[in-house]
Amino acid sequence: MIQSVKGNGHGPSGPPDLFEIMKKFTGGGSPRGRIGGVIGVVVLLLLAWAALTSFYTVQPEERAVVKRFGSVTGITDPGLHFKLPFGIDQVQLVATERVLKQEFGFRTQGTRQGQRSTYSAAQFEDESLMLTGDLNMIDVEWVVQYRIEDPIKFLYRMREPTRTLRDISESVMRRIVGNMLGSEVLTIGRVEIQKKAGDEIQEILNQYDAGIRISTVEMQDVVPPPAVQPAFNEVNEARQERERMINEAQKQVNQEIPNAKGAALRTVAEAKGYATERVNRADGESARFSAVLREYRQAPGVTRSRLYLETLNEILPNIGQILVVQDGQVGPLPLLDVNRKAARATGGDQ
Repeated sequence: MIQSVKGNGHGPSGPPDLFEIMKKFTGGGSPRGRIGGVIGVVVLLLLAWAALTSFYTVQPEERAVVKRFGSVTGITDPGLHFKLPFGIDQVQLVATERVLKQEFGFRTQGTRQGQRSTYSAAQFEDESLMLTGDLNMIDVEWVVQYRIEDPIKFLYRMREPTRTLRDISESVMRRIVGNMLGSEVLTIGRVEIQKKAGDEIQEILNQYDAGIRISTVEMQDVVPPPAVQPAFNEVNEARQERERMINEAQKQVNQEIPNAKGAALRTVAEAKGYATERVNRADGESARFSAVLREYRQAPGVTRSRLYLETLNEILPNIGQILVVQDGQVGPLPLLDVNRKAARATGGDQ
């Protein structure tokens, strides 16, 4: 019991008695006063409860689904909002602007900013081990990233939408991998598998009207089981060597073919130039002959003499010296020594 501390007759020197305060508040010790006090306390509690349950806050990446007596009344955007108190209006927050993910074959334990992600050491072979089309076992790990497009459909169309998404994703991935060769899944088929899996998962979710939009399907580690991994590594190395040799051969082809095409084009261009030169020269010669013919018809004698002299002028410098030798003479007599200057320039007679 809490009691006041009395002084020595000079008035109270401590806190008042709690029961005295309650008596004053409830109107004394009468039954009617007690009932009124209880009603007042209840009213205060109801007012406090109403104040606490009349407002709610929606974060920027969320949307709120408001229900009144169990029936959906609408969706509210981020911010501070008012609702009917005492549980009349109920609010369910859904992260519609956040990219969510489902992991298969592994689990991320935590991701700290500026540090690498840590993963669980547990094995999830019931999710990741699959059978390929050529009856080989393969270990596939992948991630499905998605967004909640319609919060009302996400909450009320299916009982467990997240679990349904996992079941659909695993079923689709197993079917796609089962229709492909193990070598394709390990090497060149990753992009095709990701695209096909994303499209098929989205198609099934649309049929269920789940309100989920698939963003991406990303394959992580795709490896053979540990028991056969050395053999798979040797096969992959052989394939890589084959691809390297093919690429080198293709490189040589890409180098030689343009060189050959360039040489062929150069030869064709030279031939065309030679043909054009010959045609032009023939045209010039024919035009010259026609001009000479016209002059010859006008003055045959003059033209004949001019042609004779021009011909001698072209021929004589190329025939060397002409020596006329007669019997009984001492030395030869040079005639038409037209190359004397050339002989002097070279240091002797030709």
